[in-house]
Amino acid sequence: MHRIIKNIFIVVLSVGLLSAFSVLAVLWAFSNNLPDYKFLKNYKPSVSSKVYSGDGELVNDFSSEKRIFVPYKSISEKVINAFLSAEDKNFYSHPGVDAKGVLRAIINNISNVVASRRLEGASTITQQVAKNFLLTNEVSLNRKIKEAILAFRIERALSKERILELYLNQIYLGEGTYGVASASLEYFDKSISELNYEEAALLAALPKAPSRYNPYKNIELAKFRRDLVINNLFENNYISKQNQKELLSKKIILKKRKKIFTEDTSYYVEDIRKNVVEKLGFDKVYKQGLNISTPINISLQKIATDSLRQGLIEYDKRKGWRGPLTNVKNLEKWNKDLDKFRLERSINWDLAIVKKIDKFSIEIETEYEKKGIIKYENISWIKKDFDEILKIGDVIYTENINKNIFALRQLPEVNGGIVVMDPFTGRVLALSGGFSFKKSEFNRATQALRQPGSAFKPFVYALALENGYTPSTLILDAPLVLEQGSDLKMWKPENYGKKFYGPSTLRMGLEKSRNLMTVRIAQDLGVKKIVNFSKKLGIYENPSELLSISLGSAETTLLKLTSAYSSFINGGKLVKPIMIDRIQDSEGITIFNNEMRECINCDQISHLSNNYPNIKDSFEQIFSPETAYQMTSILEGTVQNGTGKNLKDLNLDLAGKTGTTNGNTDTWFIGFTSKLVIGVYVGSDNPRSLGRYETGAKTALPIFKSFVKKAVKKEDARPFKVAKNILMKVIDPVTGEKAEIGTRRTIIEAYKEVKVENLSNKDINNRLKNNNILRFY
Repeated sequence: MHRIIKNIFIVVLSVGLLSAFSVLAVLWAFSNNLPDYKFLKNYKPSVSSKVYSGDGELVNDFSSEKRIFVPYKSISEKVINAFLSAEDKNFYSHPGVDAKGVLRAIINNISNVVASRRLEGASTITQQVAKNFLLTNEVSLNRKIKEAILAFRIERALSKERILELYLNQIYLGEGTYGVASASLEYFDKSISELNYEEAALLAALPKAPSRYNPYKNIELAKFRRDLVINNLFENNYISKQNQKELLSKKIILKKRKKIFTEDTSYYVEDIRKNVVEKLGFDKVYKQGLNISTPINISLQKIATDSLRQGLIEYDKRKGWRGPLTNVKNLEKWNKDLDKFRLERSINWDLAIVKKIDKFSIEIETEYEKKGIIKYENISWIKKDFDEILKIGDVIYTENINKNIFALRQLPEVNGGIVVMDPFTGRVLALSGGFSFKKSEFNRATQALRQPGSAFKPFVYALALENGYTPSTLILDAPLVLEQGSDLKMWKPENYGKKFYGPSTLRMGLEKSRNLMTVRIAQDLGVKKIVNFSKKLGIYENPSELLSISLGSAETTLLKLTSAYSSFINGGKLVKPIMIDRIQDSEGITIFNNEMRECINCDQISHLSNNYPNIKDSFEQIFSPETAYQMTSILEGTVQNGTGKNLKDLNLDLAGKTGTTNGNTDTWFIGFTSKLVIGVYVGSDNPRSLGRYETGAKTALPIFKSFVKKAVKKEDARPFKVAKNILMKVIDPVTGEKAEIGTRRTIIEAYKEVKVENLSNKDINNRLKNNNILRFY
């Protein structure tokens, strides 16, 4: 008997040693090829970079994974308890692998196999961290063994808090969100500190199958899974029986986070994205959680986008109807495969199909199965009957204008851009580069190189004022023929309308946009001076030295030209367009700052004192404040008496200039108030004539007018500030001479008060001739 027991003991011991040896051999074999887990100590998950508007609103984000990293100390106890109850109730007591959980899963899976049910897993949170960070999703015994080994090692290297921090910030929770903080915003529009238990339980229900339990797709199934987590919370003594009953009775209430006017800022944000990626690199922007502060003014951005779109639509209507998007034969399933026609929701157009046509209306059905009609008066711009322009099965754009009444719409063939800037800082408050970002990402405000035409002329006139001219200097408006160089034809510039007006004041030349006067000024100044002046202002980079540059023949962008106009308002200083104010890293450290101004001794000024901050800027002075004001005054005249007179009925202090190139190919209006400068461009992506009468005053100016009407109040458009050394004189606007008593036509003209102590007699005589006001010292 003793011998039998001894033999049994030897066999058991042998089997045990063999088993232990086998297990050790397997562990040794798998341990050699495991990935390095030590980097998890300092690992930071990929975090999206956020783009904020000027007043701190979240506008957009750049991310490969939508995630907000939250340290363990900032994660609420309710969230932690919910996830532990759903995923790993013994987390704080096991060494990485839960033996009880494994045994329970094995027993349960025997019955699951028999009943053909889904197998139950037994992975701890530590094992999930090992899988998510270091392994693949491969379903195999091989992976499970590696996962277990890594879990043991991770537990020895990291604290439980660090493991939980990694897990809760890394897991995928559906709707493109990674981590609890991002998911909390996506499902409830709350920070995780604000979540209650039923909301935390819903988030904890998602890791098992984010798509299956997504509450936006299947709220009943999501509630079933959430209730299981609530029951687990009770079983684990995190909540009372009474709490359990109350929580189980509550419905799931979702609140998706809204992105503020994201579609309206698409052109602006895309320019920022490209700029930041170029400066800092893709990985830093998409993975390191930068905070990008911008000057975007959400309200102005929406008005600018709407004004541009409406102006392009109005132009397009003048050119008539071009036909439907397509025609479909299957009237029941017509709304399939129409993605290529879809536009931004902010445009507020619906795709619709024509169901019935009669003489005075058509019946339509939108893609959302809303029925309606288009009346004859809603196609008055087409000037044709319905049966001439449409047939049954045509797919069209429509806009709902009143209950079931719709208007017919079509995508404009032309495009354009609008820029709104602060002229004193260069901060771009709003920018749109086209009608629809979905249809074309090409930015006509920053990328389109176009000829500015007459919109460039103010800089020629400003240079003239810097070189001894005055607003009342007389310049000949008469025919001119010029040589352009060998092998080139003679150049014969003409005024719009092909008329000549004889000697006219410099003011009149700009107000009426006289080409011949501008060319004569350019001849006198010299092309090189104009080229250098335009380069200093940032309008052109390296233009050809041709006299035609004075009429805007070189190419620039809307943003550059609008920025240059800022100099007229800010006293002749150069400001560069700013689309990014500041960039901070995930820890709040500023890594890029565009602020060009300094507040002198501001830290010593009390809010109780009568002292005001002294803001000093470092902007380069390009021309004198006196010239800047004279130009502003002349451009006010352009609005009152010249090519911008369609703005007079706004009764605001406005200044600006139209621009139209040869053949009416590109049209512009750049205008400003005392606080804002607004630039508008309209043209085709493949340059062609917009039409015989389509000038800047007819295409671009109405967009500017629409913006100003909605965005600028009377108190925001104050009279322009007069420079210090400016004296006013009442003159005859035609002759430029001092107005005699009883003269009916008079204007108040601005002249520079010039010190003559350092001037020669010749200079003095020239300046007196040009009506400069001289002061002798």
